[in-house]
Amino acid sequence: MTAGFDYRAMLDVALEEAKAGLAEGGIPIGAALFHQNGALLGRGHNRRVQEGDPSVHGETDAFRKAGRQRRYQDTIMVTTLAPCWYCCGLIVQFRIGKVVVGESRTFQGGIDWLRERGVEVVDLDSSECVDLLTTFIRAHPDVWDEDIGEA
Repeated sequence: MTAGFDYRAMLDVALEEAKAGLAEGGIPIGAALFHQNGALLGRGHNRRVQEGDPSVHGETDAFRKAGRQRRYQDTIMVTTLAPCWYCCGLIVQFRIGKVVVGESRTFQGGIDWLRERGVEVVDLDSSECVDLLTTFIRAHPDVWDEDIGEA
């Protein structure tokens, strides 16, 4: 993967998605899939609440909206929160080369597992991402527990 990306600008796209999800009454987690040349391929957000579909996480929504790609090794998944095991499986299955995480303080997910499998993980430790999700969790702990499979 080429160095010199503006990861903060990429994270801004995922943050816009997270805020859109919150405005829709959902969980504020957003993601975007970029090509390593910087082109935005797809963007999305967690829609579990809005669509009543437990499989629509931010990463899966962005991945689906990116459409079919010939290969994924040259892509970067940017997400406001460390990916859960389900989304980590998608990253490993399709060999997404790099994951940029807004934050992993609220939820560690499977980022160590991704690293063990050769995926480069960049954790930006964004206080904006932390604040957005922790505010939501305080207001809706039951929805959060359901989202991470602890309900």
